Amino acid sequence: MASQNGRSKMLSNLLCCPGMPKQVMAVTDEELEKEMVMDNRPDYIRWFDEISLTDVPEVGGKNASLGEMYQHLSSAGVRVPNGFAITATAYRDALTHAGAWQALHDLLDGLDPDDVEDLQLRGSRAREIVYACELPGTLRAEIVAAYAKLTAEYGEDLSLAVRSSATAEDSPEASFAGQNESYLNISGADGLIEAYKRCLASNFTDRSIHYKYDNDFDWSKVYLSVVVMKMVRSDISTSGVMFSLDTETGFNDVVFINAAWGLGENIVQGTIDPDSFYVHKPTFSKGYRTVLKRQLGSKKKKMVYIDAAGGSAGGHIGNVDTSTVEQSRFCITDEDIMTLADYAIKVEAHYSAQAGHTRPMDMEWAKDGVDGYLYMVQARPETVASHRQANMLEIYHLQQHGTVLAQGRAVGERIGVGRVRVIDDASLLSTFQSGEVLVADTTSPDWEPVMKRASAIVTNRGGRTCHAAIVARELGVPAIVGVGNATESLSDGQDVTICCAEGETGVVYAGELPFTIEQTDLGGLGHPHTQIMMNLGDPDRAFSFASLPVDGVGLARLEFIINQFIKAHPMAICHPEQLDDATRRQIAAMSTPFDSPEDFFVRTLSEGVATIAASVYPSPCIVRMSDFKSNEYATLLGGSGFEPQEDNPMIGFRGASRYVHPAYADGFALECAAMKRVRDEMGFGNVKLMIPFCRRVEEGERVLAAMAAHGLTRGENGLEVYVMCEIPNNVIQIDAFTELFDGISIGSNDLTQLTLGVDRDSEIVAFDFDERDAGVLSMIRMAVEGAKRNGRHSGICGQAPSDYPEMAEFLVSIGIDSISLNPDTVLTSIRHVLALEEALVRKPGATNE
Repeated sequence: MASQNGRSKMLSNLLCCPGMPKQVMAVTDEELEKEMVMDNRPDYIRWFDEISLTDVPEVGGKNASLGEMYQHLSSAGVRVPNGFAITATAYRDALTHAGAWQALHDLLDGLDPDDVEDLQLRGSRAREIVYACELPGTLRAEIVAAYAKLTAEYGEDLSLAVRSSATAEDSPEASFAGQNESYLNISGADGLIEAYKRCLASNFTDRSIHYKYDNDFDWSKVYLSVVVMKMVRSDISTSGVMFSLDTETGFNDVVFINAAWGLGENIVQGTIDPDSFYVHKPTFSKGYRTVLKRQLGSKKKKMVYIDAAGGSAGGHIGNVDTSTVEQSRFCITDEDIMTLADYAIKVEAHYSAQAGHTRPMDMEWAKDGVDGYLYMVQARPETVASHRQANMLEIYHLQQHGTVLAQGRAVGERIGVGRVRVIDDASLLSTFQSGEVLVADTTSPDWEPVMKRASAIVTNRGGRTCHAAIVARELGVPAIVGVGNATESLSDGQDVTICCAEGETGVVYAGELPFTIEQTDLGGLGHPHTQIMMNLGDPDRAFSFASLPVDGVGLARLEFIINQFIKAHPMAICHPEQLDDATRRQIAAMSTPFDSPEDFFVRTLSEGVATIAASVYPSPCIVRMSDFKSNEYATLLGGSGFEPQEDNPMIGFRGASRYVHPAYADGFALECAAMKRVRDEMGFGNVKLMIPFCRRVEEGERVLAAMAAHGLTRGENGLEVYVMCEIPNNVIQIDAFTELFDGISIGSNDLTQLTLGVDRDSEIVAFDFDERDAGVLSMIRMAVEGAKRNGRHSGICGQAPSDYPEMAEFLVSIGIDSISLNPDTVLTSIRHVLALEEALVRKPGATNE
């Protein structure tokens, strides 16, 4: 570390004191040089290997962080370009030497920052004053000497990044992010001096002045240090930002990376759609090196150096169009992603150790197109997502009532408002606008992208377990199903309130009515003996629910991932020769960023499942193999040619019967390849697999044999395979099924349907669909008792326990191991189950274990 140099009393008062008198006039080079001889030279230059986080007041946040990483993380393999700081002392001396303080006080004291026109005039004049300051000769000489030293390290073709690094003496952690200017690709000593002066002047940009007033900083005490570092030539490569947590949800187990072609300013400014990637920190620390989740961005522009004619050259920065090839592929490799994740994890660990607590980080990186290396070019604590509150229970309350327009079955317990959009044909889905209320006759899986954007959903048809209801629960969107005449009684553009917070009956009210959301901190919530798990199919929402106090995911559905992210029928992926040219081209286009269509399917499905598993890791995540019905499969791209026409697909070619059938065996092989990758390559050993709609024991044996042939052998590498208990024969032969499988999950929707003979998608007989029927309860009891008798796990993944308190009481009383619910009912159900268990303990002869 460089020593702090002494000064004479005169210069100490005159130059260093934050409250220096306004009457200070110019100090000559001779006077400064005389004082330097007497009291050693001022601290104008500090190299990165001399700087740490404790030096923020003198070198600003950017410089301090770069020095901290350069000193302490370079030896750990984190590449940081070398450079130096031109200190805040140099800034103060430069303005004092030029006699600029008085002029600036005269100009800025008494400024009203909200007077935009006056702010612009005064800001412009302040920048002129500072830019016109002639630098002290010693300061200029030291900058040039430092530049020569850096050139000796990197070579004569060195170019520089020159960035502002402001700080305030009374607030050392103030970031001033984005308030001051940076200059890139600077060459030569004269170019460096020019960039330095422009950085000093940028302390008085209009936005910087306003920021100081907004945050109660005295502008005369906010000093500017400047970063001078080797320029990483990302203009001919890639760059981006990354965080050591998920910025949307605050989920702390991932590294989130954005990447784009060229310089990183486009990402910082939000002017392009970058590629994005997630890496799971816990499995990374165990040696697994795979991308958790990725999304291709359009990346339509890239920022490069351009000359006056618009061609590529050193100097000015500008955007150019990216090529079709650049837009259609990821701009960094998986190897690059792993390197960046390694950097992020090491940076977070170091800063957390310094802080004494976990400190998520916000970082910038760049890849040099000349040497091919990845560099860290900035790191700062993340200050938004990491500060969010978790474990909050939300209860919606309607503040007033209006005219009732329609009624039906409520789904969820929320309230939504918006304008009606009636979609009476799938061809009109493109007309739907985000935030509208979706009104339709019914929905199907191909409507889900629109459903995700809806403020609420209303359908004519369907019961509590129809497609619209299931998806709405997963999305956390209020829905009312089985209205009967919603598409007739509601009109496009009509403002409505959808209320599902008043019991089982959902009501559509005229107008946008006021409502409140009551939030309750459940940080002290107890943990029931009965495991509470959640149903989750959408990887995009997984991190949002990661803070829920659940014992894992009790049902992860492959169908959502296939429908939403893959969109093509698995057999169409396997057999393109059976497709028409247009469909074949569509699948080829979707697969462009991947090695092949099969690679596209396996990676996309495995990353979707792994993302869900990551949200509860290391708790179990039970993944159900695909359970589309034939009519649903047929809607996938290329699907119609591979699916039979069935009168009643609900009890037709679905579930286990497909997996070893020649009509789908190749598709099942792809599913297995994806699940094997999740467990063996990605490290998610918490994933258990589950077979749906397994009619007969022999069918289960054939499925397990097929899985083993595809590398998924039950019992190897800790693999457990469950079976859905949703057919009466599963209950009747519970001993045989539990000998074959490691656990059961009761699908109360199908079990009720098949026990009572009720089509669960038919609203006309919906009144007969009731999981609380004595016959259904007997089936559930026998299944749970059979699982216990054979030492197997028993769970339920239907919605009934959260809808009906008496159903939850029954399940707890018979000692079911787990109850899996939609996320919006988890917290309420935990409270309810805790109360039930406490009551059972007090009850004589209680059977709950």
